[in-house]
Formats: sequence, structure tokens, C-alpha cells
Amino acid sequence: MREVRALYDERSVTVYQAYSAAIAEPALRAGRFVPPFKRERMTWIKPSFLWMMYRCGWARKPGQERVLAVSITREGFEWALANASLSHYVSGVHTDRADWQRQLKAAPTRVQWDPERDLRLRELPYRSLQLGLGGAAVPRYVDDWITGITDVTDLAGEIRGLLDAGDEPGAEALLPTERLYPLPDPIRTRLGAD
Repeated sequence: MREVRALYDERSVTVYQAYSAAIAEPALRAGRFVPPFKRERMTWIKPSFLWMMYRCGWARKPGQERVLAVSITREGFEWALANASLSHYVSGVHTDRADWQRQLKAAPTRVQWDPERDLRLRELPYRSLQLGLGGAAVPRYVDDWITGITDVTDLAGEIRGLLDAGDEPGAEALLPTERLYPLPDPIRTRLGAD
């Protein structure tokens, strides 16, 4: 099962990224990504807080010590999804491998479906979205889509601390409220989502 769960409202959706302080601090001050953030590299955004925690090890992995909640427009998020190619060939979504390769080369964005995680970061039986932004998508993300950036590193540490103390209900109460994101049908079909 492939689903997009996110914290969102009528205008925006929250995605997460983890960086070193060298990138996070200037971004927080500017309210958008500025150097040393590199626009020419693909950047991956994740709407799942717990998948981000799995990826950055609760903000303890080198170079990922600062977790940022990035609010972006739903219009931008859906543009990125509508223009994405799946990072892997999927029978039934693509006509054949050559069709997938053509899409992959032309697409400014990529979608990867990875196992969602529970509070203890164990795999769940459904997949969660990672969205890679490259090429023409990066300046759109940085200059047009971002409506705010918040540092949620302390929140990650607080949740991890409660887990370490055995207080799962307390930790769970602090999680962002993510719900199923209503993907338009053409996007759902293009990305093989359920």
C-alpha cells in the first residue's frame, strides 16, 4: 500500500528535511534555503515526521543534526508530484522499462516509496512518500513554494527522550497530526499510489 500522509491545511503541506547547522541556521534566518544550500543538487523532502526521524536517527546522524519542518504550498507540492517519475520501474504504472527510463530522465522530480515507520521506527506494512526535487523544481521550491521554516529538532529530542523513559503515550501525544493526503486521481495513477 502506497499512501501520502502529511500535516496539511487548505493552503499548505508540511515536509521535513534534516541538515547540519551550517545549512539550517541560514535557512531559518532567511525563511528559505540560501547558501551553503546547493540548488544544483537534488533535495529530498518527506511529509512523514517518523520517516524523517528514521532517516536522521532522531537528529543524531552527522550532517542531519537539525530537523526542519518546511511549510510549502499545496499547489507546489502537487506540481512536484504531477511532474514526478517513480525512482524505480513499476509494472502496471509504466508501459515498459524504456518508458520508465524516458520519464525518469525528463522529470524534474522523483518519487520513492519507502516503508513507513512507527514510533519505535519499525517498518509498517504500508509505504510512505519521499519526494526528490531536482532541476527546475529546486528554484520553484526555494523561491516560490516555501511559506515558512521551523526548527523541530527540540521536538524530536523531546519525543526520543520520552521513548527512552518508556513513556510511549507521552511521546505519541507530541507527534504532528498527519492524515491521508487527498491526491488528485491523475497524480495517484502516475505514482502508483493507493
